[in-house]
Amino acid sequence: MRIGELAARAGVSTRALRYYEEQGLLVAQRSTAGQRRYPESAVERVRLIQRLYAANLSSRTIADLMPCVDAKVNTPESRARLAAERDRIDARIAELTAARSRLDEVIARAAHPASGCAYESGPAGPP
Repeated sequence: MRIGELAARAGVSTRALRYYEEQGLLVAQRSTAGQRRYPESAVERVRLIQRLYAANLSSRTIADLMPCVDAKVNTPESRARLAAERDRIDARIAELTAARSRLDEVIARAAHPASGCAYESGPAGPP
């Protein structure tokens, strides 16, 4: 199938498909005229790539995992890589949760009359 058809069926842009190809995540055959041609299996591959991106994995990590996907092999190394990515995300969540708590403290202090901040009612927005 051509790039436009793959994009439509997988629910992504043709630009995304070109990017996946540049990153080594997707391989296209070329017609004699130089047009990209993809096998039927490319639809599911693109959907998998999208799920991995949605899980906040980088192109490099996805590329490292794709040989296991292609071979349909689940290795201790691939599971460890995925667990490490999960741990990285957990750490980031903890950092963001702490930042939110600090911001909540700032908001609470600013709303307190002793803060010295003038309080105005109405919509919040830029000055």
